[in-house]
Amino acid sequence: MKKYLLIFILTAIVLTSAAAQQAAQAAPAAEITFNYTRLTGSASNQFAVWIEDAKGQHVKTLYATRWTATGGFSRRPTSIPLWVKQSNLAGAAKEQVDAFSGATPKTGALSFTWDGANAKGAPVPAGEYTLILEATLRWENQVYYRAPIRLGQGSANAQVSVEYTTGERDTTAERAMIGDVKVRVLR
Repeated sequence: MKKYLLIFILTAIVLTSAAAQQAAQAAPAAEITFNYTRLTGSASNQFAVWIEDAKGQHVKTLYATRWTATGGFSRRPTSIPLWVKQSNLAGAAKEQVDAFSGATPKTGALSFTWDGANAKGAPVPAGEYTLILEATLRWENQVYYRAPIRLGQGSANAQVSVEYTTGERDTTAERAMIGDVKVRVLR
């Protein structure tokens, strides 16, 4: 009898541990929120949000504006060029692109969540990652927001850095397109 009770307890512990691990993998890993102001005029309003690993390799795209993702990058190479390169967009299948692209949103607060999985849906190991938001403000004017994420270290706010690249058509008004960027690590 004691033998069966011990086996039952050990089985319950293993099943509980497996269920807890599965629940942790299903929980959101990180979230980015920001204010988006849609600009008027051409060659603007394009952005992408994605995750890279510690080696700078693309892990997963969370969102990209449909115009660029569905071929606009070939007509206007200055449209979110880093993401186009890092994601190997030119080699992506239409189904993959449909999964992460969407219409350019209306002005307002936006939020995108990473589930802790790679582009194929497999959970990634705990470790160092970077959440990146790239936006084309107008023509060749870009902004890059980067936040290091330490997955598996518990919840915390990530430090977000910003870098603007400016071309000959830079205006301060265009920099208002993306603002108040915050990144939270959720597990």
